[in-house]
Amino acid sequence: MSSSRNRTNDSSDRASGSPDGADPSAERASIGAHVSRRRFVGVASAAGAGGLVVGATGGAVAFAGESGDDGGPAMTRLGATVVPFHGKHQAGITTPAQAKAVFLAWDLEPGADRAAVAALMRRWSDTAARLTAGQSAPDDDQVAADAGACSLTVTFGFGAGLFDKLGLAARRPAALKPLPPFPDDALDPARSDGDLFVQVCADDGLVGFGAVRALQKAAKGVARIRWQMNGFARSPGATAKPMTHRNLMGQIDGSNNPKQSDPKFDEKVFVGAAGTEQSWLVGGSYVVFRRIRMLLDAWDGIDKAHQERVIGRSKDTGAPLTGGGEHSAADFGKRGPDGELVITANAHMRVAAPEFNRGATMLRRGYSYHDGFGTDGAPDAGLLFVAWQHDPDDGFVPIQRKLARGDALSPFLRHEASAIFVVPPGCAPGGYVGQSLLEG
Repeated sequence: MSSSRNRTNDSSDRASGSPDGADPSAERASIGAHVSRRRFVGVASAAGAGGLVVGATGGAVAFAGESGDDGGPAMTRLGATVVPFHGKHQAGITTPAQAKAVFLAWDLEPGADRAAVAALMRRWSDTAARLTAGQSAPDDDQVAADAGACSLTVTFGFGAGLFDKLGLAARRPAALKPLPPFPDDALDPARSDGDLFVQVCADDGLVGFGAVRALQKAAKGVARIRWQMNGFARSPGATAKPMTHRNLMGQIDGSNNPKQSDPKFDEKVFVGAAGTEQSWLVGGSYVVFRRIRMLLDAWDGIDKAHQERVIGRSKDTGAPLTGGGEHSAADFGKRGPDGELVITANAHMRVAAPEFNRGATMLRRGYSYHDGFGTDGAPDAGLLFVAWQHDPDDGFVPIQRKLARGDALSPFLRHEASAIFVVPPGCAPGGYVGQSLLEG
């Protein structure tokens, strides 16, 4: 049976998005172009022969042709957008955040050896490459048969336990170590850590589910799911113009993310050749994952002015309380008529700012979650915190230590799960993620 997912498309630059704080989904939806499905397949050959255009996110993004020639139903760019799987870095790190995300950790089955894991990573990489191109996976269950690629990305990582189980302890990077305990953590071990990490993001929920299901079937006998968490962000076209997304507290979140225009962006996010003894990791990254429950009833119990003082930003615009727009630099020394700091000493934006953490920086790419309500009626909701960095000791750890000591936002949060993974660099066609480690 043929599937309308069995297609690729030609190329176009993609607007930069979440690393700069903007919501890219509105940009994707506002384009409003339509695509003939016959045209979609027809341009695949041209894209394969001529290559893809490198977009602003540092990867290549392909779109199908603007108009069709078969008179059939058209596909918008929401469905037709392809984020290539292969490349220097894995997709899903600097890729603008999609509307849906699924995060999974896996534990190796007893007896799974290095050869079995290498074979799994090849199957996973091959499957991800096909699905992200809008093609069908082996043993396709037709869940997403009517959809295009929908900006699907699949990103793989390794936990510390994998290295010990596969006899690779000597090749485990020094930075891949347990995170230190932080005050007030309430971590659930069953929803923390893991041997393998998978992040699946897409602008369509069925496309995301189809990818997760394909990966789960491919892992049978080698790895079993330890935990899964589902997240969401704005859907494409939800805002009239590109905007930084809001979290479930109603705050604009991500304004101070590092920008890809920063000449040191790659140095902050990816592992470079200098300073690492692990050559297989160059071009990779580290991801810290945290499930952070927001105590929304308590947050809603304080007035807007108090909420703004806790964050240090205007709730309406995201601008620092010292003035300007969302992306204006904060004047941390400014005092009000009462002589007090306008952005208080324990305001979240001040405590987390790189200038107060010896330059510590990370690229946040989190998603909201809502898992129902507790017996007390309080929402089980919050943030799936996802932070990418070249070294957690220079990124997440010092910032979280500072936040744990004196962040005005802390009383409204509860950290309930935590994990850290090393994320290998991307792979070339014909290869697979982690190949230089597993076969080296």
